Amino acid sequence: MKIGTRVIRAGLSPTIQGEPFYTGVTFAGPYHTAGDPATSPYTYGRYHNPTWTQFERSLSELEGGRVISFASGMAAVAAVLGTTLQAGDVIVMPSDSYFAARLLVEDFFAKMGVEVRKAPTAGNEQLQHLDGAKLLWLETPSNPGLDVCDIATLVNAAQEKGVLVAVDNTTPTVVGQNPLALGVDFSVASDTKALTGHSDLILGHVAVGDPAWGDKIRSWRTQMGAIPGPMEVWLAHRSLSTLEMRLERQCRNALIIAEYLASHPDVTSLRYPGLVSDPAHEIAARQMQFYGPVISFVLPSREHAEGFLRACNLVIEATSFGSIHTTAER
Repeated sequence: MKIGTRVIRAGLSPTIQGEPFYTGVTFAGPYHTAGDPATSPYTYGRYHNPTWTQFERSLSELEGGRVISFASGMAAVAAVLGTTLQAGDVIVMPSDSYFAARLLVEDFFAKMGVEVRKAPTAGNEQLQHLDGAKLLWLETPSNPGLDVCDIATLVNAAQEKGVLVAVDNTTPTVVGQNPLALGVDFSVASDTKALTGHSDLILGHVAVGDPAWGDKIRSWRTQMGAIPGPMEVWLAHRSLSTLEMRLERQCRNALIIAEYLASHPDVTSLRYPGLVSDPAHEIAARQMQFYGPVISFVLPSREHAEGFLRACNLVIEATSFGSIHTTAER
């Protein structure tokens, strides 16, 4: 079954006469638990919610592993870091990864005694820093520089040294790139962006291949209270059906714009993995089904950048990407 069909059918309710295609949103704190609470599938809203269950099952069909949803992408990042690292451990992460993830590691985990090693995404530079590490954190394509590393090569090297591997898969989504299929232990994403794609919610998730890690990640969510709101999850489930169509159009448009910018005299640097001329294209073509909805380019000055943004009537200045709206940030 092709990915577009799988996306549309993921999480459909059983065919029951008179029932809707998708179950409605469940708003609940406590649930009825007469007698032995252990016999009830749902007991309290911080532990579980039927709306989460439906969404996580749907997304797990695409990820190929167990999915745990979170209140935000950063909550998902924190869950992986918090369940894998303790004082004395070593994390290897990209020096050009999403700034908030680096800030979290530096401001909290480093101060708790975790050693942080950094290397650029490009050129698989993190390979040189794996000895003695506990966790290898990848982000490919990187945000916002759009460098790409070879996931399979890094996973093989990490596994030989007993190092866990996590990939921030926010930019391409699981439809554009499937890290679990490439052997990683954790696939993490901010679903605020391309996965849900409507600029109307904050959400994240972690996908794992090993059920034992799934139990630990879920326990972290429960104990830390990093749970998503049921309405946000229901909206995400609704949006999932159009993910492949949205991403295909976004990536097609991104390539057209990137090709135009490549010949523009004011553009001094341009990155988009879908361009054959991009230094990351060869690796990206091996591991990505779509090259993502984000373009990164450099203009000669701040004044040029501000003038460009003022002239773009169809572009909204905003700190996000992956929506049905075209956004830009300098």
